[in-house]
Amino acid sequence: MELLKLHIRVMLSLMIREISTRYGKRPGGYLWAFVDPVAHVLIMTVIFQAVSRVPALGASFPLFFATGYLPYMFYTSMQSFVAGTIKANKPLLSYPIVSPFDAVVARYFVQFMTSFLIAFLVFEAVTLENHLSVSVDYGTIVCAASLGSLLGFGVGLANISMFARWPLYEQIFNLMMRPLFMLSGVFFLPDSMPKPIMDYMLYNPIAHVIMWFRTGVYPEYRATGLDIGYAGEFGAAYLIAGLVLFGLSTKEIREERF
Repeated sequence: MELLKLHIRVMLSLMIREISTRYGKRPGGYLWAFVDPVAHVLIMTVIFQAVSRVPALGASFPLFFATGYLPYMFYTSMQSFVAGTIKANKPLLSYPIVSPFDAVVARYFVQFMTSFLIAFLVFEAVTLENHLSVSVDYGTIVCAASLGSLLGFGVGLANISMFARWPLYEQIFNLMMRPLFMLSGVFFLPDSMPKPIMDYMLYNPIAHVIMWFRTGVYPEYRATGLDIGYAGEFGAAYLIAGLVLFGLSTKEIREERF
């Protein structure tokens, strides 16, 4: 019991440190975290309004793109933030009281809370600015966003060891992540694509997260091909793989071989 309390105190201290170092010393702090998704939504709105009169769902371009970018943000921001845990906290790991896993969990909770706060603010800003009356199923969008974060956590946890052991893999992974934004259905509906393109796109679990998120905002959206179980199984598999790889690397992390 005392050991658990100690780990909780360490994680809370690490969370406070992460918040202060990530946003406290930057101009604008958390404001920049809010501006980034807003800028993405505005840019996509301007581009697609020039070529189309109505979005694929509803009547608001900003709302449609927000429901695509925000769940994608839960995955990609979590993945990159968790993957950089050891590099960012290397000096602290020389203290026996600080466990590498404590640092990872602290980063997970900081990013999880940050993403939810930013998503809520962006969503409210979009609906208020466009004078929209939206019937939102918050249970669905919270579950979808949580699944996106779980996927990001598993991938990021696995990548801590993979990046350190094989630097070339980090470059390959980052290269592969670039088209993910376009292949996840952020600015279109995967189920509106012709076969077999739709079938190929639905192998991407992030596409299912985004589709699920949108069903919580657009009651009329049928989300053909949505498989929540598939995305959940993919997330669980990556989480298990990440825990195994991280566990096998704990000694190397402590001995500063990474």
